[in-house]
Amino acid sequence: MVTRTKRAGEDRLIKKYPNRRLYDTQTSTYVTLSDIKNLVMANEAFKVIDAKTDEDLTRNILLQIILEEEAGGAPVFSSQMLSQIIRFYGNSMQGLMGNYLEKTMQSFVDIHNKLGDQTKGLGAGSTPEAWSAMMNLQNPLMQGLMGNYMEQSKDLFVKMQEQLQGSQNLFGNFPFTPQPNKSEKE
Repeated sequence: MVTRTKRAGEDRLIKKYPNRRLYDTQTSTYVTLSDIKNLVMANEAFKVIDAKTDEDLTRNILLQIILEEEAGGAPVFSSQMLSQIIRFYGNSMQGLMGNYLEKTMQSFVDIHNKLGDQTKGLGAGSTPEAWSAMMNLQNPLMQGLMGNYMEQSKDLFVKMQEQLQGSQNLFGNFPFTPQPNKSEKE
């Protein structure tokens, strides 16, 4: 088997074989979902492809990792939230929902990074235990930050709604006659 080295700016390539094994072409070793989770945690860019068809399986593997983490004890998603996400599949708002979730997640990451930058001078301040202690001691502060985050998130959603309403007027100057709704015909 020929080992392939990663070029600068290129994603690390993981191949998934029919026997469901994952092969890291950079290290020439078989890897597990746990190893791939470690790549995610290390912010290492990678791509998982089907060894036979070259189909991109990265999203599928990431979803498997989330499923294992959710089943592992301390889930991030409540059943209610998962149900609400499922309801958006096939809905005309599906694309907006994905964009909204991505932007709010990025806002949350930005807040987390800002807090991390502020605690770097504390030494071990960025360990999970230190974060837990800080959350308990600074609960009102954290609630304020989360309140600001939620307000920004709400503002983002309102702006997206306004953009959607504005796009409905996009074809207003064309000589099309609107089609009556089914309820209007009856």
